[in-house]
Amino acid sequence: MSRSEQKVQTRQRILEAAGRVFRKGGFGGIGVDGLAKEAGVTSGAFYVHFDSKADAFRESVKHGMADLRGGVLYFQAEHGRVWWPAFVRFYLTAKRTCDLSEGCTLQSMPAEVARSDQASRAVFEAALRDVAQAVVDGPVSPSAPRDIDSACAALATLVGAVTLARAVDSEAFASQIAAATENTLLGAQPGTPARARARKPSAE
Repeated sequence: MSRSEQKVQTRQRILEAAGRVFRKGGFGGIGVDGLAKEAGVTSGAFYVHFDSKADAFRESVKHGMADLRGGVLYFQAEHGRVWWPAFVRFYLTAKRTCDLSEGCTLQSMPAEVARSDQASRAVFEAALRDVAQAVVDGPVSPSAPRDIDSACAALATLVGAVTLARAVDSEAFASQIAAATENTLLGAQPGTPARARARKPSAE
């Protein structure tokens, strides 16, 4: 492996580690030394690739949002006409129940971005617009958003549902939130068996 290839791989490893840490613990939850340790590099190596923790944060947000856009494109390519229902159900299950460090940047990072600098907000806005455009540009699919406004509303609904579901203690209530959100975004899909209603949470 060439030196330039090693440098690219090291930067990628730092970005992935930073994304995991920031998604789980927020911007203030760790310092440069901790980020470097998580990535398996020295603090000096970290500064070869990034000027500061804030610089790594911006790049990790950009990287995470690019992953989301890639996920949208993957579902479009793999599922064709039914890509949107498949994506919604995936988001409301896998991205709701995985460890927060492996969650979606769009769900876990906006509050951190809102508290950060203008440059980070600009990076996030551009990436969000790209994700929304990818949704709009996808194949015609049942209930899929067909303009930027509805794409942003749908993404916000998914993010809000996952955030609420992660925050409650009752798995039954979390599942109810997810099921209600799926019904709101998709309605009754032709040829899809009716999904069982989530049990109402007990008063315990």
